[in-house]
Amino acid sequence: MNTHHSLLATGTPGTRRQFLRSGSQLAMAAGLATSPQLLQGADMDESLIDAHVHVWTPDLAAYPLAKGYTREKMNPPSFTPEQLFAHCQPHGVQRIVLIQMSYYGFDNRYMLDMMKKHAGRFSGVAVIDENNEPARHMQDLAQQGVRGFRIRQQQRPGNGWLNTPGMASMWKAGAEHGLAMCHLCQPDSFPAIEKMCRKYPQTPVVIDHFGRLGISGEIPGKDLENLCRLGKQKNTHVKVSAFYALGKKKAPYTDLVPMIRRLLDAFGPERLMWASDGPFQVVGGHHYGPSIDLIKKADFLSDGDRAWLLRKTAEKVFFS
Repeated sequence: MNTHHSLLATGTPGTRRQFLRSGSQLAMAAGLATSPQLLQGADMDESLIDAHVHVWTPDLAAYPLAKGYTREKMNPPSFTPEQLFAHCQPHGVQRIVLIQMSYYGFDNRYMLDMMKKHAGRFSGVAVIDENNEPARHMQDLAQQGVRGFRIRQQQRPGNGWLNTPGMASMWKAGAEHGLAMCHLCQPDSFPAIEKMCRKYPQTPVVIDHFGRLGISGEIPGKDLENLCRLGKQKNTHVKVSAFYALGKKKAPYTDLVPMIRRLLDAFGPERLMWASDGPFQVVGGHHYGPSIDLIKKADFLSDGDRAWLLRKTAEKVFFS
């Protein structure tokens, strides 16, 4: 069964209820916002990048939901690009990596249509059926601007979910065409991912949301060490993201700084990228500003480091 993309979907029932209540508030507030003037040309090239955002529309006639989803399960009811811009543009973010939303299953049309509508502003990470000619679908979507493919562990064991013919086909295609394998996984997957990286060293790899390290409130040392070991694989990257769901889950999120510093040592700034995980970063009492400010104002980062985390790494992986 598909799971909601928010990391809090794996949290406690109380946490989920809080998220659902705040979703309707977000929809109301964002719907009233006016999108600021968009940057163009050279300004766009230097703008900050949010490497992980989901968008969706309440227009179910044009974009039907996947099996198992209903309008009532869409929380917030709407998060369109225009609603997104109202949150990100005041903080200097003009380009975004869109991640296919689980509401649509393998139907990537809404994401693709928004990429066309806002040409140059979005890159895309699609979701496809790994058991249905994945390499062919990857090449087709790459021609439409997709630069990555989300692969999801879900309830599968960490040491087995990557050992399938479909995954082998996807990783091979990723190496041939420079398309990233973007992992929504648990920490128990890190050793298996390392093995795949050795087998397919040319395949770009991205670990979403620190591999969910800290979702329980604690950051186990062994799991962090296994994540850092992935830094030895030259094409592996980590999204420094989803602060609302990790550690103490409370702004200004400074309890996550020691983990970020460890990853900075293991990967270097050139393979770390910041992301909000919108809209989930802007509901439940959380806001966009504290998420990006954790990186913008970090005293352990040089200006060059910040440029990589806030623009250049995501640009290299998803916009080049």
